[in-house]
Amino acid sequence: MSVTGIAGPELGAEPSRQTGRGARGFLGRVRGRSDGLVGIAILAVFTILALAPAVFVGPLQGVVTATGKPLDPPSAAHLLGTDQLGRDMLNLTVHGARISMTIGLMATLITIVIGSLVGIVSGYVGGVVDNILMRLSDFFLVLPTIVLALILAPIILDIIGPEAEFLGIRATLIVIVVVIGLTSWATTARVIRSQVLSLKERMFVDRARVIGSSSLGIMWRHILPNVVNLIVAQSVLTFATAVFTETTLAFIGLGDPNAPSWGEILNSAQSSGAPGLGAWWYIAPPAVSVVLVVLSFTLVGNALDDLLNPRSATRR
Repeated sequence: MSVTGIAGPELGAEPSRQTGRGARGFLGRVRGRSDGLVGIAILAVFTILALAPAVFVGPLQGVVTATGKPLDPPSAAHLLGTDQLGRDMLNLTVHGARISMTIGLMATLITIVIGSLVGIVSGYVGGVVDNILMRLSDFFLVLPTIVLALILAPIILDIIGPEAEFLGIRATLIVIVVVIGLTSWATTARVIRSQVLSLKERMFVDRARVIGSSSLGIMWRHILPNVVNLIVAQSVLTFATAVFTETTLAFIGLGDPNAPSWGEILNSAQSSGAPGLGAWWYIAPPAVSVVLVVLSFTLVGNALDDLLNPRSATRR
């Protein structure tokens, strides 16, 4: 029997060629997922707007620089109408994309880092450590995000000061990032732990133990690379949840009036009585934007989950 028959691909095959074939195969499968392509297209539009909002709609309008009359309906001068201060709604919505998606990204990073770390350690180490970490995750799974936000907001603001900034983000928005990150990691931890429980029984992990690899080394070199696919898919789905949660928290008043995220715009619309006045154009643009972004992340996340973890598709 030839070596190829035993080992699959030829031992002398170039890794770059194998990687290239794998990448082309993955891209081919992506093109076959219409839902994923639709999600990517929507995300591409909002990402471009979020990266350079001033290029498309000019600088963010304020009370002094407002260009219209209060609550003007959509017209040629203001395609999406104006708010109660006369600010252009298209301008506010596009700039709001930058705030909402930046908060969503930062919260997702916190969620994925904590969730991945807890899930890998809990699943691999097991025993008492696993029990403690899982009971902790159970606590955060049932902890209401809004209630935690109301409790943590004044505490965090008192510690860092209301005027503090991090990467250009004011303290009031940092509170939202922290709250979302602290309340979202438990689901990620449990998903990754379930995969690690299977991986640690595999032959390659046993071989690593036999040759004297440490637990930390095994988790870093063998376990983590095998759950990256799951982490990527979970990150996309977590981003959708983070954007929606940010909108909810800003809508109930935990946002920053000086940073008009989509949730903050909806909060201003509610405060100004726009629903009662029939000013639908004050509500529709940010609300539709949130729905489209959450939908697109969900479509991309489900497609990635099926492509990177085929067993998930058979469970649906």
